[in-house]
Amino acid sequence: MYLKAISLYNYKNFSEANFDFDTKINCFVGKNGIGKTNILDAIYHLSYGKSYFNPLAVQNIKHGEEFFVIEGSFEKSERNEQIICSLKRNHKKILKRNGKPYEKFSDHIGFIPLVIISPADSDLIVDGSETRRKFIDSVISQLDANYLHELILYQKIILQRNALLKYFALNHVFENDTLSIYNEQLNALGQPIFEKRKQFLEDFIPIFNKHHQAITGSEESVQLVYESQLFDKDLLTLLQENINKDRALHYTSVGVHKDDLSFEIDHYPIKKFGSQGQQKSFLIALKLAQFEFVKKQSGVKPILLFDDIFDKLDETRVEKIIEMVNDDVFGQLFISDTHPERTENIVKSTLQSYKIFNL
Repeated sequence: MYLKAISLYNYKNFSEANFDFDTKINCFVGKNGIGKTNILDAIYHLSYGKSYFNPLAVQNIKHGEEFFVIEGSFEKSERNEQIICSLKRNHKKILKRNGKPYEKFSDHIGFIPLVIISPADSDLIVDGSETRRKFIDSVISQLDANYLHELILYQKIILQRNALLKYFALNHVFENDTLSIYNEQLNALGQPIFEKRKQFLEDFIPIFNKHHQAITGSEESVQLVYESQLFDKDLLTLLQENINKDRALHYTSVGVHKDDLSFEIDHYPIKKFGSQGQQKSFLIALKLAQFEFVKKQSGVKPILLFDDIFDKLDETRVEKIIEMVNDDVFGQLFISDTHPERTENIVKSTLQSYKIFNL
């Protein structure tokens, strides 16, 4: 599978731009602020139906314009696939495959497997638990449509249960029977979500450890630890035991929406005890493990986006990535960099076909 061409209209800083791509390596080079990362984000948009860097969709429209359109032409399983993502101000975003709009964006997730490695990944370390849950959920959802469906339903019921708790507080009433209905629904969805997350991490962690050892030369001991209240008790019991707390807080304080993934070095939080270099190695290993996991499970090499990472890595770590390229681990690569000469030297050493776009 690979992206043959992309067209951008009023997307971020581009009024109109068209690119035809090599099947292996494509590099965008130029000064900071010229739009290299925006092209990678447009490619990400075609896979996930949203931006990796800006959650407010309307802010991806070029200043002074009313809409944006991204068109991508892919080849997958010897078939041409046309994906279009567009947004008009004050309208819903539209995602189309071969001219037919998706009723639900979730139906598209996993059709174009893609992994991005970016300096913005540091959010996984510094942000709260929601960012790390989203990482787990995005990997599983690319491979399991039913999981994504369960997750969306679970989140809707949490919102409804929270609204009910607020209603009780405002009106000084309490209806245990009504609340019990939501508890049963959450339990029916939450337990399978927990089991799938647990199974995913059991499969994923050895892959992560392998990549981390390869990148660092086995110098450091790192851990990924799944933290969930459901290890101790089933969700229905937790909801029943915490009803007084939930009534006081006006929201649901227990459940899989509170899960976290602890990033550790020598069993201490890497956020506090890891150097910048150690944190970068951890995140790159995490994303390379995501790539391998999706490739193994789907049988398709995901598109891989490298956003400005050569500026953040020492020569040893760059060499490890080049080895993986030469071993044909990856499929199609997209790279952004500020140094044209460095980029060309790196991609030449891969002995693969490539294109360089000077912006």
